[in-house]
Amino acid sequence: MAPAPAPAPGARVGAAARRAARYLPVAALVTVSRSGAAFTTEVCRDPARFAELAPEWGRLYRRCGTATPFQHHAWLASWWRSYGGRRRLRVLLVRRSGELVAAVALMPAHRPLPVLVPLGGPLADFSDVLLADEHADTAAPALAGALHQLARTAVIDLREVRPGAAAERIHDCWRGPKRWLADSVCLELPAVPLDGLLARLPAGRAQRTRAKLRKLDALGIEVREATGDEVPAAVARLLALHRRQWEGRGVTAEHLSERFAAHLTRAVTAMSGSGDARVTEFTLAGEVVAADVTLMSGRLAGGYLYGADPALRERKADVATMLLRAGAGWIGASGRTTLSMLRGNEPYKHHWRPETVTNQRLLLARPALAPSLHLLAARAAGRERLAGLVRRARDDGRAPAVRRGGGRG
Repeated sequence: MAPAPAPAPGARVGAAARRAARYLPVAALVTVSRSGAAFTTEVCRDPARFAELAPEWGRLYRRCGTATPFQHHAWLASWWRSYGGRRRLRVLLVRRSGELVAAVALMPAHRPLPVLVPLGGPLADFSDVLLADEHADTAAPALAGALHQLARTAVIDLREVRPGAAAERIHDCWRGPKRWLADSVCLELPAVPLDGLLARLPAGRAQRTRAKLRKLDALGIEVREATGDEVPAAVARLLALHRRQWEGRGVTAEHLSERFAAHLTRAVTAMSGSGDARVTEFTLAGEVVAADVTLMSGRLAGGYLYGADPALRERKADVATMLLRAGAGWIGASGRTTLSMLRGNEPYKHHWRPETVTNQRLLLARPALAPSLHLLAARAAGRERLAGLVRRARDDGRAPAVRRGGGRG
């Protein structure tokens, strides 16, 4: 798309010009010589226009096999409504023959140096770019080139990138300083029915787990999915149970806020309608005693948040086993390959012998910003060394355990 001409000095900018300004051209045309494919690249600054991109974004999301639920348009747009505030939106779009084939939603931040970061912040367990699988080889260089132009004054800081993510292609073809660092730990299981998960356990542990399942059956807990118009009320019940569950203990404070409730309700309602989220409720004698929200993409399902009545533990009900049994049943039948416990290395997750997967942090910069990139990498290394000291002190009994965010918190 050719850049719109600038208005003459002193001229009034009309409605049509204001609408055109919703897109800021980054490059009029990017040509990948290897295939001769031509791409147009734009950056959308206007939240209203970003909201209108939902259908087009959704088609691209379905065509990106490595996408996670946190790249879903409903999640990103809802997060922006709750948390965008006075931040500046930078949604980079790459099209081929008018078709959206690559995208990433970013915003500027200062922590403490100027950076461009993905939307979602600490509430997103994964970040990534979107690349249409069938055009990935050529769309990745086009997106990298557009990002290179966008990042004139800021380092691109992609946190919590899952191994194998599309963003790795951007890192591979980046022309300029770049770093690849370790980020948070995630724990993952294969998306198989419960019998398959039990088969992973040592005989004694599997036997004890079956006893817990019989205890749950004896209590008479029933499982149901909230659908359609039921979803907002179900999310409200989940958050109320989450608050009760963590009362008097360390909890992620943001999960108790009104803006988080608004974000989660909007996002999950929209995503459940498209089959990308599920709210499961557990009832006892007709009363909801636990609830769980699971977010999904094409290959992955992740347990994001749950709430449980403290009375369940008083009745010796193993809530983690209850949630996993319910989820493994339908996730295993959905065709997805991964059941992610998302971020966090909590001991209860290790009961099922999950695979440990370490997210990545990708830093990308133009040559002039190499000092900023190296400083960010040094700060990250320093924090990791400090975290290691805290972990060792905790393991030696000299420091209290701190529950980190991620997964079903």
